[in-house]
Amino acid sequence: MKRIISFLYIAIIIVLAAATFIEHSEGREYALTNIYGAWWFSLLWALLVAFGIAWILKRKVKRWATLLLHVSLIIILLGALLTRYFSHQGIIHLRIGETTNQYYGQPTENGMKVESLPFSVKLNQFEVTYHEGTEAANNYISHITITDGEKQINGIVSMNNIYSYKGIRMYQNAFDDDRRGSILSINDDPWGIPITYLGYGLLFFSLIWLLIDPNGTFRKLLKSPLLKRATVLVSFLFIVTILQAQPTVSKDIAKEFGQLNILHNDRICPMQTFAIDFTKKMYGKAHYKDFSAEQVLLGFIFWGDEWSKEPIIKVKGGEIKSKFGISKYASVNTFFEAYTGNYKLGPYLQEFYNGNHDNLHKQAQQLDDKLMLVMELRRGTLLKMFPNTHNGITTWISPTQKLPEGVNTDNASFISSVFDQLYQDTQTNNMTHFQSIVSEIKSFQLKNGGSSIPTNTKTQAEYIYNKVSFATILFMVNLTMGILSLIYLIYRMTRKNPATTKKDKLFKTLQICIMTLSFIALTTCIILRWIIKSSLPMSNGYETMLFIAWFVMFTSLIVNMKFRNIAETLSSLFITSCFLSSGFFLLVSHINQMDPQITHLMPVLNSPLLSLHVSVIMMSYALLSLTFICGIMGLIMKKSAEQLAILSKIMLYPAITTMGLGVFIGAIWANVSWGQYWNWDPKETWALITFMVYAIAVHTQSLPIFNRPRVFHAFMVFAFLTILMTYFGVNYVLGGMHSYA
Repeated sequence: MKRIISFLYIAIIIVLAAATFIEHSEGREYALTNIYGAWWFSLLWALLVAFGIAWILKRKVKRWATLLLHVSLIIILLGALLTRYFSHQGIIHLRIGETTNQYYGQPTENGMKVESLPFSVKLNQFEVTYHEGTEAANNYISHITITDGEKQINGIVSMNNIYSYKGIRMYQNAFDDDRRGSILSINDDPWGIPITYLGYGLLFFSLIWLLIDPNGTFRKLLKSPLLKRATVLVSFLFIVTILQAQPTVSKDIAKEFGQLNILHNDRICPMQTFAIDFTKKMYGKAHYKDFSAEQVLLGFIFWGDEWSKEPIIKVKGGEIKSKFGISKYASVNTFFEAYTGNYKLGPYLQEFYNGNHDNLHKQAQQLDDKLMLVMELRRGTLLKMFPNTHNGITTWISPTQKLPEGVNTDNASFISSVFDQLYQDTQTNNMTHFQSIVSEIKSFQLKNGGSSIPTNTKTQAEYIYNKVSFATILFMVNLTMGILSLIYLIYRMTRKNPATTKKDKLFKTLQICIMTLSFIALTTCIILRWIIKSSLPMSNGYETMLFIAWFVMFTSLIVNMKFRNIAETLSSLFITSCFLSSGFFLLVSHINQMDPQITHLMPVLNSPLLSLHVSVIMMSYALLSLTFICGIMGLIMKKSAEQLAILSKIMLYPAITTMGLGVFIGAIWANVSWGQYWNWDPKETWALITFMVYAIAVHTQSLPIFNRPRVFHAFMVFAFLTILMTYFGVNYVLGGMHSYA
């Protein structure tokens, strides 16, 4: 029976892997129809479940955590089966004022099948809301009325906001170009979704319980006598930038300009913040060569032609680089014909918006976002620096927009002429007069801004926050200390004398000191954001990652303070894990911060579930990379193979837990956002393959071969290939909805 289960399990993994390449070659519809939707694919899963249940009964498994985990997986598969055979999906196209009770179901040979709803839907209004000061969409909203007999109910469908009536869920899908029509996804899945969610809940509970179960394998590993002999490796990269002169104002004058206020990201903030966000968006850093962000901003405003020649735009995509023959950085002028002024990206953007979303066209659209920011800045539309209070309502306007009602003649004259004066000063190098006009703008803002002007405390907090790159510094510090701590832990395990030395105590003291300093710095960061926002900073993915990292460090310090007598090796292992985990959470926040929110996330991506999904998956990858390192060392250092196997398994169990949590949290997000919790996208499929491959190694009772250290290490090295395929192979080879290359 064990051989049959092994055969079925491996066969499913092979089929899943092959399907992703077949999809890449033959197309998505072919893979969905002939593999994922085929009867034999369902039969493979059904046979695996049947033989798995028989094996559990035969072995008389009594540990509740293990039983519950396997039951949860069976329930998830049952939910998927019910969804496949008993759910109904489709789309409904509505025009404003139109009522219908029909929707287009699954496609057939004769076209889209028309289905009926048990009620009627009317579209009253469709609207696109935007983030203040930009043309970036904040949400797509359909206002509908449900008519069921004599009953009428008004509802709203928007991104990440499902409207449900009689078990039928409606999702915002798309809209007509004229904004007078909306396309909603319909999902009628009364059995599949609740049963699948029940399976997810049991899975989350059982995965966590496996880690905290006093009689579980993980807790026994932590008590292993081999860990009483208790861990190397760090590299620093320094990039030297060659300075190049460009016309702009001095740093001191630019700093004064940066102290003005501006409406940015739907809040009033210092111009310095806007300048940093702009420079990060262009270049990926808060400065360019030796120029501050404020100097870069003023350079583009007053010396636009000169700065348009500067290679300041960071180009990420390989396809777009090859197409235009550019390197890592390009200038604005790179994308315009020298003599005609034609926009080189124009044809690719038209094809992108017509549905061509391959890597080249995605990269063209991303570059267009950056170039349009430069164009809007040069036109002055982003510079909403001038407050006007009318009838008790304060609005901030730019010098080039049509002035709203209530602006008096003097203010209107000042707003329309002030940048002309600043331009004349920059061209004649009259910086004294330039500074005096900046002071006049400041006075104008204080006089007309009313209560919208940030308090001095908020402003000073923002200056401090802008000055220190907390996430960047702390993720490097914590990851570096995590790697050093792991190396030192391995060193202690492999040396001949296992006794604790003065050197060990000194290194432990260094760990605690650096963790404490890192914790204080992150606490300061969170407090500064709290002051700036006037609310607890927990509203987006970046802030969530900061809090998770803060909590990890807080836990580390508390454990080391309360349990000072804990075994030295276990203590070192714990603080090593905390350095690594907090470092990777900060890394996720750092990556998000490197793409500042001048242009906002697509509405569907603006979900805390997505941030949690990504961060937990990153944590899993981090831990599994450590099992790979232990695997390599275990194969090389034969005498220490057993101790390294214990250490690797201690990393493996929380890695599998976080991977399971991450994969299925992603499924929940997809269901909330798209109406489908599993779509057999290549990234999803390879994440499942990775989870299944690593899960093999924890079945040491059924597969005792993994109790042999060298076999275990060899498997960990092999299994890491699935991580590489999931993270790099899908991005650069297979593509799909999750392609981030």
